[in-house]
Amino acid sequence: MRQENIRNIAIIAHVDHGKTTLVDQLLKATDAFRANQQVEERVLDSNDQERERGITILAKNISIEYKDVKINVIDTPGHADFGGEVERVLRMADGALLLCDAAEGPMPQTRFVLSHAIAAGLAVMIVVNKIDKPGADPEKAYNDCLDLMADLGATDEQLEFAMEHVIYASAVNGFARLDPEDGNMDMFPMLDMIVDDMPAPDVDPDGPLAMQCVTIDHSDYVGRIGIGRVYSGTIHDGDKILVVKNDGSRAMSQVKQLFTFDYLGRKECTEAVAGDIAAVVGIDSTDIGDVYTDPENPVELEPIEIDPPTLSIIFEASTSPLVGREGDIVGGRQLKERLLQERENNVTMRIEELPDKTGIEVSGRGILHLSVLMETMRREGFEFQVGRPRVLFKKGDDGKMMEPVEQAVVECPGEYSGKVIEVFGNAGGTMVSMDAGTTQTHLEFKIPTRGIMGLKNRILNVTHGDAVFYHTFLEYGPYAGEIGVRQNGAMISMSTEKAVAYALGTLQDRGQLFVGPGDECYEGMLVGERSKPGDMVVNIARTKSLGNQRSSTADIAVQLTPPRTFTLEEALEYIMEDELVEITPQSIRMRKRILNETDRRKWAVRNGKVNK
Repeated sequence: MRQENIRNIAIIAHVDHGKTTLVDQLLKATDAFRANQQVEERVLDSNDQERERGITILAKNISIEYKDVKINVIDTPGHADFGGEVERVLRMADGALLLCDAAEGPMPQTRFVLSHAIAAGLAVMIVVNKIDKPGADPEKAYNDCLDLMADLGATDEQLEFAMEHVIYASAVNGFARLDPEDGNMDMFPMLDMIVDDMPAPDVDPDGPLAMQCVTIDHSDYVGRIGIGRVYSGTIHDGDKILVVKNDGSRAMSQVKQLFTFDYLGRKECTEAVAGDIAAVVGIDSTDIGDVYTDPENPVELEPIEIDPPTLSIIFEASTSPLVGREGDIVGGRQLKERLLQERENNVTMRIEELPDKTGIEVSGRGILHLSVLMETMRREGFEFQVGRPRVLFKKGDDGKMMEPVEQAVVECPGEYSGKVIEVFGNAGGTMVSMDAGTTQTHLEFKIPTRGIMGLKNRILNVTHGDAVFYHTFLEYGPYAGEIGVRQNGAMISMSTEKAVAYALGTLQDRGQLFVGPGDECYEGMLVGERSKPGDMVVNIARTKSLGNQRSSTADIAVQLTPPRTFTLEEALEYIMEDELVEITPQSIRMRKRILNETDRRKWAVRNGKVNK
């Protein structure tokens, strides 16, 4: 296959704008084209992991064939926490589909991936999806996409290409149209536009071999698998190749197996030509940025830099009194082995054992990035505990402390905008822009990553749940000084017992509860939040004293408000430095690092937290 018969395109979209459905419809359309008949339903997210994922967290490749042209489709993560994937995989593409919702238009997180696509010089085709949705305004969404591209510094050629190449689609109904009202009911207009107008790879098929590894897969049987694009020449199964690392070091190796992508899977092949995307087995300890080239005529390619992590969390074996009741894997050794295995597969995370061997430090791009790993592990049966996420500072060129800064976007009803601005001000944020519409106000802020933690709940509280809140990593900026932390104290259980409704009935007047009647609690566990500062140790198992007198109110049931529940991300943002989140396959609990109250008081005195 020549490079003229290959198209490499990336799909850029916000989290829920229908990427999975669109890709599935493209697969079905090409199957129907080949068989000249409609094929049976095949859903891309048929396994549990894909179904529950909700967002793309790793770049995934599929390949479809249409009119003798191979189309490699790269599904890019839509969230900035997974930006380590985005920056690399866009190198494999020559064009991109900018997918946006006809009612919502491009969302703030679309901005992150699109900015990288424009910087990489990709030809961008606009796909306005969900045109049959109530409230859809396809023309406004299309114009908003062009405005966003112009705002991100797109060249005149990129803007002109986007203006001339726009598709109006409903992925769930399986149609793509050149005009919202033209009545077409299949996906072929989109496929025709990709084949006819998207650029073919600009490569040298007759030059010396040059292939760069941009993402890593791992197999227990063959080890690391390097996936990347062939920039020139042809790579063959069994070839002896020169591997050039990012640091310039070189080593000889041999291709033991070669794969190209075929629909949802891979197929073994004997060669991969310039412009195609291939997976290579047999390169020992291959890493991101490795260049596979001809030993006789080595080709140099630009090294790939992975953005450094911004947050770190320490994983420890669980020391909870309830350890082992819900999970199968509770030991520190198994936890260490699992995280070191993750280090092999996930090059965007930095995973290192602490010098004192008490835990494993895992660093990533954001809370979501780290919590996806925790969620995966708890589903595998692990029980463990983690501390509060810590921001990773670095020193600037002038020797001053620098910290990660995020761009935060809030859309809320106009009457709440003042409260939102006040919340950001208290968290160290500064407003960049404010756009007041007829019903909604669009606010943009710059805020240190430290200030983002726990901010979402406060914004939802002051806007009565009507706000939409997004944030993405922007840059490293000057250290912003001390930022306020959680003001309210916690209610802490004094004993290891089940919570009793009578005790909770009296405690709910003092604050908000995290547990309900019958829930297992233990000494040192956080069971609620006080309505004022300062921690309070409480008895969650207190029962009513029964005398021998009748009472007219004896049989009145205790009226309890439902307890507040936490997702994993919310729990990580909520806890303080002296607290931990205990994670099991069934529960997420928050606790004090030191469980016994007397020991906590002694620790506080020794560390100067209180007066002796």
